[in-house]
Amino acid sequence: MIWAFAGPASKRQPGEAPKAWNHEGIKASFMGAQLREVDKTRASLILSYDLKNFTEADYRLPDSRNVVIMSRQKSDGSLSQEEPIRMSYPVFLPAGQHTHLGIEISQNFAWPREDSHHEERLKEFVRQRLAGVGGFVLFDEADHLQIELPAAWPELQEQDGRKAGG
Repeated sequence: MIWAFAGPASKRQPGEAPKAWNHEGIKASFMGAQLREVDKTRASLILSYDLKNFTEADYRLPDSRNVVIMSRQKSDGSLSQEEPIRMSYPVFLPAGQHTHLGIEISQNFAWPREDSHHEERLKEFVRQRLAGVGGFVLFDEADHLQIELPAAWPELQEQDGRKAGG
């Protein structure tokens, strides 16, 4: 006979309440976007944010499996992990200070060469990649830290508004 036992996924002590997610301590504001060629068949969209630490504690956000980044859907606010999103580099954020964060989304993309519509194809790639995304949420599982990364890519929002309006 085989017996199987399942235990809790977290490393809490028995009777200990789960730690609440801290979603107020660090605030983010969008800074800019950059499209980078990984190779002739892949591109990385890098979104840059300014982070402000409103707490009295220093935070380290390692580029590791303890950090999960999900996209927030515009339509209903739900979270999605349909594609891998990762931090571009580890971040150290001292108490009461600002620092920058880059998140990276890689995707197949045939880079246009010697194409008169080169710029339009790049903008369309970025617009399609962010269509339906209302922002991103970073979860640091080790510290139970949640950071809302807002969607503030104005050029793309203007394009979406023109299409919707007529």
